[in-house]
Amino acid sequence: MTDRLPGDTSAVPRGLGYDDALAAVLQFGARATPVETVALEAALGHALAEAVVSRLALPPWDNAGMDGYAVQRADVQGATPGAPRVLPVLGTSMAGADVHRLPAVRSGTALRIMTGAPMPPGADAVIRVEDTDGGEKTVSITGDRDATGRGNVRPRGEDVSADQVLFGPGTTLRAAHLGVLASVGAATVRVHRPPRVTIVSSGDELVLLDRFAEVEAGRRIVSSSHYALPALLRGAGADVTVAPLVPDTLEELTAALAAAVDGGCDLLLTTGGVSVGAHDFTREALALLGGTQRFWRARIRPGGPIGTGEVRGVPWIGLPGNPVSTLVTASLFAWPLIRRLGGHTGVCHVKLPVRVRDGADTPAPLTYFLRVALTEGADGQLEARLAGAQGSNLLRTMALADALLEVPEQVVRVEPGMILPAILLPDAPPLLPAPRGAGSLP
Repeated sequence: MTDRLPGDTSAVPRGLGYDDALAAVLQFGARATPVETVALEAALGHALAEAVVSRLALPPWDNAGMDGYAVQRADVQGATPGAPRVLPVLGTSMAGADVHRLPAVRSGTALRIMTGAPMPPGADAVIRVEDTDGGEKTVSITGDRDATGRGNVRPRGEDVSADQVLFGPGTTLRAAHLGVLASVGAATVRVHRPPRVTIVSSGDELVLLDRFAEVEAGRRIVSSSHYALPALLRGAGADVTVAPLVPDTLEELTAALAAAVDGGCDLLLTTGGVSVGAHDFTREALALLGGTQRFWRARIRPGGPIGTGEVRGVPWIGLPGNPVSTLVTASLFAWPLIRRLGGHTGVCHVKLPVRVRDGADTPAPLTYFLRVALTEGADGQLEARLAGAQGSNLLRTMALADALLEVPEQVVRVEPGMILPAILLPDAPPLLPAPRGAGSLP
């Protein structure tokens, strides 16, 4: 349900729970960004727009899994150091050799072979070099442990078969994907264009670092979100444009928002101005541009004063202005939406059960997202400790956190020992500290 901004909002859902709010935001991503063809080297992090089918098998021929000698296994069964099998050596198969030019291994012969080299015709096993005593013209096979099973032979098509679908639409291309695609000759791929996100921030009290002298004089504060928010969203795969800071006037904010949506963005993000203060003009400015609202406020802390809607066909998310609230709501809502707009199948964050180490009061009927640092307990269970005080203006604790501890509405106090879900922050390092006793780098 939507309503024209900002008039009578009685028909606009207010105070949605976290899950319902996220579902409402993700509906904006029903249609992914347009498709483009890019070079494989430039495809990292993009989402495939169509399936990729292999044109050949991998490996393209049977090849050796060990350095040794290619033989017919029947010729070497029963070989021991005391009763070796002595075979004439026909030549050598090196990695990169032309399989069509290799001599056939007939019964009673052998071919020296290197790891990864193509198997010669007639051979069905590779005796590792440790079980041989080789010369230039003959080899003594002194063990037969490789004469059973696969015999150190990697079969053609073991990894990929010809005409196999390698990766489907929506696959997020990581380093290993690029390696596989290169192996089958995919020099270019069809992917979704990165979503174009424009950020508009307003506030007379805000300045950028080039005016830091005013901060030192006690007249202004740095717009930390101007630096943190784009970095977070680029990690989601967004092409981010940050508009100049806008003063707290309805006319200038309306003009800035119009320029943003008319500039071709796929998602408009605003920070601040979505509450009910005397200078909170965002919703009124969007109304002047014909915007509609999808929901207003969510039952979460921090980040409750969040709004969503559309203006001139462009989705809009209005993030709260407090620095922590901005990053928390961007992580919870904007990040997944950007992933969906970018065509990715995986859009939601990793959520893990953790054991709580610190108590905390959560008395309001809201879902709390507490900033926590993760460690590993003595029993291997992940544990969460508060990263510090939880005020929405305390940005340093966001930097110290690995995850957001999700505390359900019905929990009025978090007690040590509770098992609760933790949402890994999208830009948190995926590594825990070294185990105790593991030493340190010099």
